[in-house]
Amino acid sequence: MQEATLAYHCETRAQSAQPALSIRARAAVQDLPPVLGKAFAAIDAYLRRMGEKPAGPPFVAYYNIDMQDLDLEIGCPVARRLAGRGEIEPSEIPAATGATCTHVGPYTALKPAYEALTAWVNERGYEMSGVV
Repeated sequence: MQEATLAYHCETRAQSAQPALSIRARAAVQDLPPVLGKAFAAIDAYLRRMGEKPAGPPFVAYYNIDMQDLDLEIGCPVARRLAGRGEIEPSEIPAATGATCTHVGPYTALKPAYEALTAWVNERGYEMSGVV
């Protein structure tokens, strides 16, 4: 059976600063699914208790690329700055122009999206920098 070829839409996008709630964590790449699931569930439950809703899709920011000790910020954008509680902290997605690629599917199938984005960036002569 032949594997389906996935097409990804990549683009540059300017974004204004966006308030968020997030949890900082460290994890090895193989441990990401439960770590991310637990963090997203905690943020979702906290937003529900406060009567708030996410202002966009959840995100994961990678502050390094050490696959055995990833430094992560796991979060959710919100409409206004909100107080944190416990491990959930107020944060902000900074204003920036960045390259984006949308992936729909399981986290374990992200590799082709990262490869498509990297190729797209390189083909246009851009340079990756900052937080991923």
